[in-house]
Amino acid sequence: MSFVQFATRDGSPWVPEYLTAISAELCIGCGRCFKVCARAVMKLMGINEDGEFCDPFDDDDGEIERKVMTLDKAGDCIGCGACAQVCGTKAQTHEKLAAA
Repeated sequence: MSFVQFATRDGSPWVPEYLTAISAELCIGCGRCFKVCARAVMKLMGINEDGEFCDPFDDDDGEIERKVMTLDKAGDCIGCGACAQVCGTKAQTHEKLAAA
């Protein structure tokens, strides 16, 4: 199987690996991945006592158990891998795109 391949500035081959998932079990919601993403691919969400995603900034009643990063705009990911480099819990899944 061949993958989509590009070249770096010096002509070296580079195969992007796109963010395809973030594990809510592993993510600690630190936001490091969000800060390095130039494309706003992720979004911070809260997880309530029922295990459902909710607005992390609307916690007047204290229902939010913890916050996690979620994949919001997968199509905007350019596969640079910056988010994977800063994730201390390895909560992200990245995949190469098969060439058409």
